[in-house]
Amino acid sequence: MIVGIGTDICDIRRIEATWQRQGDRFVRKVLTEAEYAVWLQRSARWPQRGLRYLATRFSAKEAFSKAIGLGMRMPMSWRRCEILNQPSGQPVIVLHGELKTWFEAQGWRAFVTVTDETDYAASFVVVERD
Repeated sequence: MIVGIGTDICDIRRIEATWQRQGDRFVRKVLTEAEYAVWLQRSARWPQRGLRYLATRFSAKEAFSKAIGLGMRMPMSWRRCEILNQPSGQPVIVLHGELKTWFEAQGWRAFVTVTDETDYAASFVVVERD
């Protein structure tokens, strides 16, 4: 049974402007260590690709926070929610700490999809009860 749906669209230009103002501080606030490593890899090859990656992760975490009904308040936080990719490329949500404990206690599971095109990144999250 679906218990929550969240969606978010993010202007990549806004993410870029924030990154230019705040630099690595902004990236470290939003991304986990594993996501940060991917950000560095993608940015080294093509800076715009790194920004798209950052924007999709930002968007996916926003969509997840909406789907679980908390917004960005505890136990939800940027770094307790991680968006990784399976070897196939499919994005998956990996939770950590208090957020993981809280989420698992609800008996829920989450599905995420992300996309980016030109100036925008978008994400969609569905949360189901097991």
